[in-house]
Amino acid sequence: MDEKLELCRQIDVPVGEVWRVLTDLDGAAQVLSGVTRIERLAGTGAEVGARWRETRRMMGTQASEEMKIVASEPERRLQVAAASHGMSYETAFTLAPRGRGTLLCMSFHGASVGSGQMQRAAAALTAPLGRLVTRSAMSRDLRDIATAAEAHAAD
Repeated sequence: MDEKLELCRQIDVPVGEVWRVLTDLDGAAQVLSGVTRIERLAGTGAEVGARWRETRRMMGTQASEEMKIVASEPERRLQVAAASHGMSYETAFTLAPRGRGTLLCMSFHGASVGSGQMQRAAAALTAPLGRLVTRSAMSRDLRDIATAAEAHAAD
């Protein structure tokens, strides 16, 4: 199974403000309404190699995943990777100046890793629900990042 999604949102503040919110890993639980807890595991700030355990509310339950920053181009791109339950996940955020604001795009890629025939069949059956849940979480995250960046810029 191989899933790709991308969503974008125009945010009415400069790239630097959006980047500050996006890379504040330790404050993510206060910004992202779907995140209930962040536990830093390695690194400081949001440099390549920083790792953390992120707990989210998904479909009425709590789920924790270990995340790692695998690429970073300040104020341009941030890429995060995770692996869990026979799947590898990559989420990339790209920022581009648009007028006086920022176009923030979030792309998600999930792929089965070394799964057997039964696991692939189960993944294919649950893929439509997974897409819906993932798209909803991505949309909520983009909204929350925009709200925090715009509020911070107004202070």
